[in-house]
Amino acid sequence: MTRFQFPLERVLEWRRTQLELEEAKFQQRAAELAAVDRARAELDAGAHHAELQVRRWDGVAGRDLRALGEFRLHVRAESSRLGQRRAECAKALAAQQAEMLETRRRCRLLERLKERRLAEWKTAADREIEEIASESYLAQWGSAARRTL
Repeated sequence: MTRFQFPLERVLEWRRTQLELEEAKFQQRAAELAAVDRARAELDAGAHHAELQVRRWDGVAGRDLRALGEFRLHVRAESSRLGQRRAECAKALAAQQAEMLETRRRCRLLERLKERRLAEWKTAADREIEEIASESYLAQWGSAARRTL
């Protein structure tokens, strides 16, 4: 009886490696999106904190209000830039997810093929063992029958 060999084993290993790479890329894209979200949250928190500080001051000078206005413009521009960056990251993440899912599908297809071939091999091996056992039994039975004659 021969041992089980899957002829596409190297292809399956390559697909698994490819899947690991695609998953790593997906994680990287997700981390980029999370970093943009954190930067935007920090910007918003900083802007809110600055607003509260300026409002608490007793004597607010004109230059302070001007600086606050410029800071608000900066926050809007930076928020807009981060919004665009987030949209780009989300688009890249969605594309990477689609690629990862397609790679996973291809890998799973080969895994199912291997499982099916292994099941067929086991069935054939069991059948072969059963035939050998039957032949052995018949040979022993025939030998015993000849001895009694």
